[in-house]
Amino acid sequence: MNTWAIRNVDVRTENGVQTGRTIVIEGHRIRAIEANPTLPSDCEVWDGQGMLAMPGLVNSHTHVAMTLFRSYADDVALMDWLQNHIWPAEEKLTDELVYWGAQWAFAEMIRGGTTAFSDMYMHMDAVAEAAVAVGMRGNLARGLAGVSPNAAAALEENIELHRKWHGAEDGLLRVMLGPHAPYTCPAEYLKQVVAAAEKEDMEIHIHLSETQGEVATCKEKHGMSPIAWMEHLGIFRRPTLAAHCVHVDAADIDIMARHHVRVAHNPRSNLKLASGVAPVPQMRAAGVVVGLATDGASSNNKLSMFDEMQYAALIHKGVQYDPFAIGAGEALAMATREGARALGYDDLGELAPGMLADLILVDRSGYHWEPCYHIDSMLAYAAQPSDVDSVVIHGKPVMRQRELLTIDTEKVRAEMQRAKEYFAGLH
Repeated sequence: MNTWAIRNVDVRTENGVQTGRTIVIEGHRIRAIEANPTLPSDCEVWDGQGMLAMPGLVNSHTHVAMTLFRSYADDVALMDWLQNHIWPAEEKLTDELVYWGAQWAFAEMIRGGTTAFSDMYMHMDAVAEAAVAVGMRGNLARGLAGVSPNAAAALEENIELHRKWHGAEDGLLRVMLGPHAPYTCPAEYLKQVVAAAEKEDMEIHIHLSETQGEVATCKEKHGMSPIAWMEHLGIFRRPTLAAHCVHVDAADIDIMARHHVRVAHNPRSNLKLASGVAPVPQMRAAGVVVGLATDGASSNNKLSMFDEMQYAALIHKGVQYDPFAIGAGEALAMATREGARALGYDDLGELAPGMLADLILVDRSGYHWEPCYHIDSMLAYAAQPSDVDSVVIHGKPVMRQRELLTIDTEKVRAEMQRAKEYFAGLH
């Protein structure tokens, strides 16, 4: 099993920063974090002088190939954005377009320190192939719309995706079922999703309570909130990752906590699409696992999890008039350990022996890094995506000294330009 090491690096742990450590990586996992470990004579060693090692960032809800639609339709409300702009364009997608759109997203993610993502979209075989080519950790779900003419076929596609890719590349990829939302999936279809999830032992990834309109419509139609409706239909019998959860009340949060529903919080996307601000402090206080996410690049324009941390902490302070609503350490946890839990991992999101080796090296030489009194505050409020120097996923280097090692960026840039010309003709 391949063993290599990063020597003389500072390590951000749950108990603070350990200075001058050596991180020993064996296969896909961290074997040791020590001051002077004994290393094999043929062990490759990186010099981590001046760098801070920390867990890779986890993006718990994405539509990665929507990089193809960045700036395609801005400054409109969610349903207008979806129905009149995005859904018509998505009908023109192909496997090839999605493959290159996904690779471009992965390039941006890795540059900014993101090592894992949870995606719901279409042409998901292409996303899986792109993730394998790049070495990106991902949870994949085929987006399912029960009102679509191909609803039954899409569900079968999602099941086949699971059979083909779940656990692939020594566990780098996982597959979930992806019912889009209550307003696109009628009750009978959601029951079919639950039945498939139980038969195939699959988890579920779904958008819930994203807008006031969604909640009002669900209450009018079914007499209960989207969260209560999902409980009624049995969705929460399966482990569930719920994206957004902006408009949830105390009763909804109680349901989510009882069923261990995990939440993907998308602060910037929710603001840009005028969806609102989720009650994250209340959800966390109830014991609900909350990870951070960017949503698709077309809904927020950037895939930076460092930005997401800042938004998550600052927005909730302002909304609640409370400087302690979400602190720096909480924001950082939501982007690492809690994000990993949202994706269903219990061995990811921390730097410790035995954990999966997803980590980043952060360059602290920039002016914005001095003075540093509290490392978590610096990471949450001051750090920038461009500070990321090197990235390791599943024990494999994918960026070294800001050079992407697994992506031909010029090739992908050319493909993105061709995609832009294609979609511009439809706009």
